[in-house]
Amino acid sequence: VGTQSLKYDNQIHIIDFDDENNIINKNVLIHQAGEIWHISASPADKGVLATCYNKTQLLLTSQSSPGPYAANLFTAILKVMTCAAVWRMPKELESGSHESPDDSSSNTQTLELLCHLDNTAHGNMACVIWEPMGDGKKLISLADNHLLLWDLQESSSNAVLSNSAALEGKGQLKFTSGRWSPHHNCTQVATANDTAIRGWDTRSMRQIYYIENAHGQLVRDLDFNPNKQYYLASCGDDCKVKFWDTRNVTEPVKTLEEHSHWVWNVRYNHSHDQLVLSGSSDSRIILSNMVSISSEPFGHLVDDDELSDQEDHHQEEKTKEPLQDSIIATYEEHEDSVYAVEWSSADPWLFASLSYDGRLVINRVPRALKYHILL
Repeated sequence: VGTQSLKYDNQIHIIDFDDENNIINKNVLIHQAGEIWHISASPADKGVLATCYNKTQLLLTSQSSPGPYAANLFTAILKVMTCAAVWRMPKELESGSHESPDDSSSNTQTLELLCHLDNTAHGNMACVIWEPMGDGKKLISLADNHLLLWDLQESSSNAVLSNSAALEGKGQLKFTSGRWSPHHNCTQVATANDTAIRGWDTRSMRQIYYIENAHGQLVRDLDFNPNKQYYLASCGDDCKVKFWDTRNVTEPVKTLEEHSHWVWNVRYNHSHDQLVLSGSSDSRIILSNMVSISSEPFGHLVDDDELSDQEDHHQEEKTKEPLQDSIIATYEEHEDSVYAVEWSSADPWLFASLSYDGRLVINRVPRALKYHILL
């Protein structure tokens, strides 16, 4: 979790959740570069992460005043640039800390800077996304209207720009978010700008699909189904979550309209793709069961050896008809806008959410649903 402060050094809090004892511990790392607007962790190296952060610079311009008593007039301009960098956390934190909260919060350490992603020629960074199935050496950054592909070299101490693409069209087009597909040998990336969604081939950096007016207002976030290679979820300021088949983008395959304000995040469960989380400015998190467009629309059978004859017959009857999509639960622990939701990569039944008031909440999938899915 990263902080946004103009007065003090910004921090990254490494959260360690003890599931057995239901205890949260944290370690605080100083992020001196600036206020953090995006964080992404390397899928290959648990000690490495990338941040997008605001960097302020004071510029002085001078101008001679007219008249017999000429003098130079100085004007101060505060320039804000959103930059990106790759960092490593201290080795002792990579395996998870079990210190008490009081000890860990007082023992602040500093992140080790590995390299900057130089964006001086491309504009403000919106986000950094790692290649999901690789060795942690490839990542993409979105900077204004540029899609930049980077190769990390020399133990991630150097980033080389290997390829790029640019949005073309009328007006000042800017990327808002992106997601790297785990399918197709990791050769596809989806991006959002304004109300549109575009797919890109990372080998040629050419556009492969285009969803015009995917949402009625700004598209905020994207996520790929981890088990169905052509399925993509999106959310936006029109209060909707939509699901797309990228082979036919004329209409969404499903639309959810359960939120009453902007939807900032949508996330598929890493293991059970019928479970979808969405977080919104209406202060709510909604857990949906999108079973009809999941990889197991007729339910999941356990091994035959584990079922009695009666259970086997009952299970066969249940799987004759597809299960219905539904809202599983609505979580209202937050008192302000929910800006981020994420599933645990270690436990498929745990997820975290973060709101504008700085509240981090960790929740579980309801026990009854967990057993229903497993059976």
